[in-house]
Parts: sequence; C-alpha cells; structure tokens
Amino acid sequence: MSVVWDDIGGLVDAHERFMAGVRVDSDVRSPVLDSWKRSRSAGVEPHRLVVPYAPGLALDERFLRAADPVLKGLSVALTQVSMTVALCDAQARMVLRLGGDRRLRERLDEVSFAPGFDASEQTAGTNGVGTALAERSPCYVMGREHFADCLQPFACAGAPVRDPLSGRIEAVLDITCLRDNGDPAMVRLVREAARDIETRLLEQATARERALLAAYRRASHDTSGAGGWLGRPGHAPSRHGSADDGGHLRPIDLAVLRERAEELIASPNRTLDEVPLSGGRIATLLRRQVRGAAGETGVVVEARLLGGPRLRHPALEAQATPAGSTPVNAPAVPVASASQVWRPAGTPLVGVRTAVPQTPVTAGPAPHGRAGTDGNGNGAGADGWPLLVGEPGVGRLAVLARRRLELLHDAGVRIGTTLDVTRTAEELAEVTVPRFADVTAVDLPECVLRGEEPEPIGGDSALHRIAMGAVHEESHLYGVGDAVRYVPSTPQARCLESGQPVLEPVLAEADGWIAQDPPRLERVLEAGIHSLITVPLRARGATLGVVSFYRSEKPSPFEDDDLYLAQELVGRAAICIDNARRYTREHNTALALQRSLLPRGRSEQNAVEVAYRYLPAQAGVGGDWFDVIPLSGARVALVVGDVVGHGLHAAATMGRLRTAVHNFCALDLPPDELLTHLDDLVGRLDRGEGWAVENAQADAGIVGATCLYAVYDPVSRRCTLTRAGHPVPAVVGPDGAVDFVDLPSGPPLGLGGLPFETVELELAEGSQLVLYTDGLIEDRHRDIDAGLNTLRTVLAQADRAPEDTCEAVLGALLPSRSSDDVALLVARTKAMGPEQVAQWELPSDPAVVSRCRAAVTDQLTAWGLDELAFSTELIASELVTNAIRHATGPVQLRLLRDRALICEISDGSSTSPRLRRARNEDEGGRGLFLVAQLTERWGTRYTTNGKIIWTEQPLP
Repeated sequence: MSVVWDDIGGLVDAHERFMAGVRVDSDVRSPVLDSWKRSRSAGVEPHRLVVPYAPGLALDERFLRAADPVLKGLSVALTQVSMTVALCDAQARMVLRLGGDRRLRERLDEVSFAPGFDASEQTAGTNGVGTALAERSPCYVMGREHFADCLQPFACAGAPVRDPLSGRIEAVLDITCLRDNGDPAMVRLVREAARDIETRLLEQATARERALLAAYRRASHDTSGAGGWLGRPGHAPSRHGSADDGGHLRPIDLAVLRERAEELIASPNRTLDEVPLSGGRIATLLRRQVRGAAGETGVVVEARLLGGPRLRHPALEAQATPAGSTPVNAPAVPVASASQVWRPAGTPLVGVRTAVPQTPVTAGPAPHGRAGTDGNGNGAGADGWPLLVGEPGVGRLAVLARRRLELLHDAGVRIGTTLDVTRTAEELAEVTVPRFADVTAVDLPECVLRGEEPEPIGGDSALHRIAMGAVHEESHLYGVGDAVRYVPSTPQARCLESGQPVLEPVLAEADGWIAQDPPRLERVLEAGIHSLITVPLRARGATLGVVSFYRSEKPSPFEDDDLYLAQELVGRAAICIDNARRYTREHNTALALQRSLLPRGRSEQNAVEVAYRYLPAQAGVGGDWFDVIPLSGARVALVVGDVVGHGLHAAATMGRLRTAVHNFCALDLPPDELLTHLDDLVGRLDRGEGWAVENAQADAGIVGATCLYAVYDPVSRRCTLTRAGHPVPAVVGPDGAVDFVDLPSGPPLGLGGLPFETVELELAEGSQLVLYTDGLIEDRHRDIDAGLNTLRTVLAQADRAPEDTCEAVLGALLPSRSSDDVALLVARTKAMGPEQVAQWELPSDPAVVSRCRAAVTDQLTAWGLDELAFSTELIASELVTNAIRHATGPVQLRLLRDRALICEISDGSSTSPRLRRARNEDEGGRGLFLVAQLTERWGTRYTTNGKIIWTEQPLP
C-alpha cells in the first residue's frame, strides 16, 4: 500500500494501520495511541465529524476572575505568532477563544471549533482539549496524531485547570496553531498558564484553608526536602501510568480513598486506616494534626501506597538524575478540603465554603525521602501525600450530612417508581433499611389502599401494616398484613393526633410505647430495638398513615437531625403514596364503569353457543366491547366494537355506543341501517351536540370508533354481516376450513357520507363465527397480515368448543399482556329443525281465520303445549284478522318452538299496528291490547317485502 510519509514520522501509515486493526504500539506515543483507542470505542469516524453545539455556555464567576488576566496576558504574549488561546469548560465545550490571525481562525471555524462546540474525545477524537481532559494532564497533539481528518492541519497543546482545594477540573486551557507552526514548547506555555489560574483560585480560598495548606507544605518541605511540590497546584498524575511516569491511580481508587479519608477525619479516636485498591495495592491512610502560623488547627489525611508500581517525585528524581539527562515529570497533587467539601446546615464555621464538588478528589504521587516532624512534633510521612485537609470538629457532621444527602437523592429516585400504594410503601422501607433505620414499618388505613379519600385518622383508628423492612426478621413487631390499632399513649397515636413526628430516643424508658402490648414489646426490647422515630404520612393536607423507624443494630439512638431527615423521607413518600392512591381511585372508577358497561353473564338465546374474552391493555381501561343480543324470531345479533384510546373517556364512549346498539336492536333494524344510525350518532357526539351543563365544555368527542355487526337466523341458517372500519371476521367450517369474510370495510363511525354494505352467508350447523378487535392481530412488533396468518393457523381445527378456541387463539397471539385491549367473541351456530317450525300460507279471506285457529291448536297439541292453546289461538286469530283486514299481499303464519313459543304473522304492508286504549263507544281497537296482555313480548320488524308482527310466550 502506498502512503505519504508525515513530517513527524510515519504517522500516516500508523493511523491507517490502526484503522485497519493492525498493532501500531511502537510507532505512536502511548498517550496518543490510548486516545485513538478511546476515540474509536466512542464511535468517532475520522472522515466525518459530527460536533454538537451548546449555546450560552459560561463558567463560574470565581473561576473567570482568576482566569481572565491570565488569558489576556497569554494572548498578548502570542500576538506575534499565529496561535489562538481557547478556554473550555469541564465537559470540553468551547467557552471563548482569543488571539490568532484571520487565516487560523477561519480554518478553525470551518471545523466547528468556535465557542459553543464540543471538543471532547467522544465527539472530536484526539485533540488538545479533549485528550487533556481524558488524560487529566497536559498533552501535545500534532498533525496526524489527531484522530479526525479535519483536525490534522493543526497542532495543539492542552492542560486541565483544577480547583487547588477540591481537585476538581474546572476548565481546560488550549493553544492551537497550524501544524507548520507547532512546537512542543507549547505544552510548557499552557501548563504554566494553568498553574497561574490555579494560583489565583487558591488566593480566593478562605484564610483558614490557606493556613492549613501552608502548614502542611512547611512540614513537607522541612522534613523531606521536597519543598514546593505541593505548592505547585495544577498537576495531577497521569491516568495511564508506566515505568516512566511513576504509575497511576484509577478514578475509582481515588473515590474510595476520598471516602475513607472523610470517615477518618470524622473519627476522633482513629489515626490509621488501610484501603485495598486495584492491582493488588494497599493504601495506608494516616490522620495527622497540623497547626497554622496564626494558631489554626486542622487535620490532614496522608495516603501511602504499598504494592503495585511505585510513585515517584520530580524533586527527588532531579536529585537522582545524572547531569545531562531529562528528569521524569511526575506532577503534584491538588488537595481537597473537607471543610470546603461539606458543611452541615446550621453549623457555624469561620472560613468554610459551602460549595460541593461533584467529581472525586484527585491524588498525586508520593514523595520519597526520610521521615520528619511537622510543627507540632508529629511525624510527616516520607512516602505519603496529602489526600484531605479538614477540621475535626466539622468532620463527623460533614460525613453525616453527605450521607443524608445521598439518602435523600436515592429516595427521590427509588420511591414512587410505580402507581401502586403498597409497592410505594415497600420502596420506602427498602430505601431506609439499613442506611437510616434497622426496621421500618408503614401502616395505612383500608380506605387509602382502596384509593378512597382518606378519613380523619385518630389515635385509635384501625390501620393495616402494608410494608415492613428489617435487618433481621425476628423483630417481634407486627408483621405485614396485621391489623394495628394504637393506644392513645403510643408515639404513633400522638403523632397521628398532632400531625407532628415524635422521637423516642430510648424505648426502654417510653412507657407509653410499651403500653401498646407489654408482653410483645418486652420481647422487642430484648431483640435489641432501642430507639424510635414515628412520622405521620401527610400529603395535601390529609393524613394517610404513619411510618415507624426503629434502630437496633446501630448502638447510637436517633437524634434531632435524624428526626428532620425522617420527615423529609416520609414527606417525599407521602406525595408518592397519595399520587398512587389517586391513581387507584381513578383506575377503579374507570374499571367499575367499564365492567358495568360490558356484558355480564351469558345472554338467553339458543341460536349460537358463545365464548368470549376481554383483556384490558397495559394502560388499563380501554374502549373495546362485544355483545350478544337476542332478537325476535329466535335470531341473535353479534357485535364487536373498538373505541380509540384508553381511560375513563374511552370507557364512557364505549358505554354510549353499546347502549345505542341495544336500542337500535330493539327496533329490529337491518344491519346496514343500524350502522347508519350509529354512524350518525357518533357524528353528532363528535360535533358536541346534545345537552350540556351551563359553562361546561362541549362533548370531548369520540375521535375514532369501529364496529362489526352480524345477525344470525337459526331457522334459515343465514348470517348477515356489515362493518365500519373493523377487522374482517373469520368463519370456521365444521371441517376446520377457515375463511375470512370478504366484507366491504366501510368508513369508521362518525365520518358519514358513505353507505354501509352487507354480506349474507349461509352457515352450516356447527360453524364458528370469530369476531375480534385489532389488538388481537396487530401491535408494534407484528403487522396485521402476520397476525391474520397466525389466526388462520390456530383456527384450522374441527370440532373444537368455543371456549377451547378462545384459549388457543389467545395463547398463540398474545403470549404476554398486550399493549392494546382485546375483545374476542366466538359463536358456534345452531339450527332449528323442521320439528321446531310450523308455517302456513294464508289467502286474504276472512274465512281462513277459523282454519288458522284449528291448525294452531293441532300443532300445539303435537308439541305438548296444550296449556298455551287457548291464548295462542286467540293471538293468531287476532293478528291474522288484522293482516287480512288492513294489510296487503300474501299473509303467512309461523310458529317457532324455541326458548319461548314464538308466533309470527307476516304481510306485504309497511304499516305498523299501534297499541292504544279503546274508548267505551269504540267498536274496535281492543285486539292488540289483548295480545299484549297474553304475551311476554311483542313487536314489529320490517323486511324488504313488508313487515312481521311477532309475539313471545314463555313455555310452561
């Protein structure tokens, strides 16, 4: 492969071999190679750089006061050379850029390195800013050492700028020029500028902090001859140590050291601690007192490393380096001040800053040399370096304050992850045990668990223990599920009455607590429980319950500070529990509404054998529904519908549509005409027509709804179907053959303007009609065609009961809970044989009425229904007479023996008879009144050729 040889060595070849996956360790400086590896792991593409932009960036005012004169002086010094000075924040985002000639600035802007753009390694690859931040030390990058192609015309040097007390990187300083003007001496310039900024930051520290640091520096200078290494802030160890740079400490090691150092400062009786680190090393922490020139007293925690690579110091390396050789640069360490890192609320301390660093304290290499003493005669470690400076009087409170902040943060994250009352109470117990208490118990009344409005809770109110966390199970306290009724003298009853928390630091002396159940609570004391805080669960002005925190493993009792922390924890949990209670109330309301609107039980009809399933969605209540509605003439209507959306509005809309379908069915409307009326109703609801309360909003509308309506007649075995935007039904023959009905879709309900078409099928007895909503066959992970194919495969089985069909379909298509609600209705058809039907064609002759009565009597005798002969003869006589007298066309009389005795008279007229009360002088008008008195139900339905008047009488 032919490549171009770079001016600084074979970097072109090395970069291409690196991108091809070939080892290039010997050709590239290790910091650059490590940066290349990180850049590729982050997904940076050398030929295409996508740099995010964040406008309006600004640094802390304290830092800007320290940096401003240094940056201006550096830019003035570089006026005669084509170099630009850039300052970035701790995330490597450009804040400002100074200096540089026009040509350089235009070239930089072309690659989006203007203020506001991100220069971190994760987005821009190897460069002065991002690599200095990643390495946490000064670096120089030139030409092909840049990972991105567009940056290779430049040379740059960057150095992180740290707060000298906290060790936190506050910013990154960078000098950039064109590659031809590059010089490794740029590293010295940028490093010295960073030191100057850090020195100015240190000058802004409090007098007490500066005095304590100065005292330690004097002790280090007097004893080890390494004077000044600590006084040069701004240096930190390299993240990638080697035999040349003195080793390294990983960030996780530094974080562990800092935490243990904090605990050591907070422990007045401890002076030493050993901390195991990665790589088999062990750090020894030494707690030493120091005293400033003006009498300021403080504590320094030194760290000493054992095992692993040995850390070296630049001053001693200079002494050991032969003349003419180059000493190894081992940087010094910024020191964290415990008094700066934490300050508990309400703790007065002169010279203490309350800023809280968000990054771990950095540790540096240790000096080698002999041991000595500080100003107080204490030994100063020769192999140690200062890790933390603080004041003993503040240390314990500082550690406690930090732990409390961490606990509150975890509580905010972990409590309230669900809208379930019980689970939220369990989360409170999980967060607080064992970090705050050894036992946590949550007691709530039954009404809160049901989602109802909380009733006033007194000291003797009945509560239920719904959650409990304990270090040891054998606490002898009431367990989860137990009913609890506190006596008035207990701390729990007192806090419920007053609404304020109660602290009982010594339970053995709390007679009011023991009075609750002396035998049980004596065992509790024997188990080691010795201190109690009880806090009422209050949210939005209502008391929801009570939380009890017990301490047993920790020997120290609860204090006032613990009381405030318990209030904060319970207050956050109370809001979450109240939100969960309100959600439970709304969910139960919507669920109760939906259940009241869905069919309950099986309808009384013999036309089909029915099985159904309704599965609510993960979101809860939905708008799917189904119905099996008996019609006149032993027929049955099968309905499945779907309302878009979930929640209370969808359930209420579903109830409206289902009620409307029932009403239209009572009119015995044909399927297409029924959907037309339903479509008109939905359109009017969407337009907000109808009654409205004054000043109330208009109807929210239905937004979208579909429906499938089918009518099956067991006498003719014919099924008439129509649909409005709904999935097509499936028909399973007695032999297991599956067909999806070729039924014209029709628009969804509410659009209007288009007629609905019907399809009429003749179904063999034992066929199954499968109706469903789209949630069964379609979701985010499966399209509708795949769902239909799976449904066809599952249905293709003969002689399967509808219940088994429902189970098989749901098992195959919904192995887990669906994201949409699902309604499934399976109806296996039946047929009425000739032995159940009697039919006569009658001429339009009044003389035929007597023969009609005789035929009815004979048929009822053959069916064994002689008890109904008189009433049925009278009904048939009256209706046939009316048809002959008032109607036209052929007259037909039909008797059906089903669940009831059905009598039907059909004629060719569309005029419907009307029931009325006849007056004394009227000669007629009493026939329909007699029919209504003798039958259970009667009515009229229209056909394409006329009408049918029908009656039903219950069988004896």
